[in-house]
Amino acid sequence: MSTQSKLLLSKQLGELTKNPVEGFSAGLIDDDIYNWEVVIIGPKDTLYEGGFFKAHLTFPQDYPNKPPRMKFITEIWHPNVGKDGNVCISILHEPGEDQYGYERPEERWLPVHTVETIMISVISMLADPNGDSPANVDAAKDWRNDPLGEFKKKVSRCVRKSQESFD
Repeated sequence: MSTQSKLLLSKQLGELTKNPVEGFSAGLIDDDIYNWEVVIIGPKDTLYEGGFFKAHLTFPQDYPNKPPRMKFITEIWHPNVGKDGNVCISILHEPGEDQYGYERPEERWLPVHTVETIMISVISMLADPNGDSPANVDAAKDWRNDPLGEFKKKVSRCVRKSQESFD
């Protein structure tokens, strides 16, 4: 299976290199096909606009049957990103039934997902947080109770820090 996953990931990387997708860039960490670094450009017309957020995508040997893990390396304040940087969105959850009954199976990981569809989902998540199942309860509280005050202030600080560290 790992030969198949390597080929698939190589193909996806080649496609993204040849035809970049607006909003992010991707490359390998230490020439390891299972470890990618992505940079998400903060989506226009969101509080994250102007930011450059680095994250690592770590693929399992049995990709695409299992989802990768995604972790922001750049500090980011968001309800669906844990304080440790781990991204919590449905399409990165193991396939099948949700033991808590929160997500439908079709919302979870499916082998048809690619790096591109993952990144588009994460960019969409930045624009439209899901406060119902937060990975960062404090960010979710700020987002619900004071979206244009405390939440915006913390996001703006993260955007500024991302710009400074990106140079």
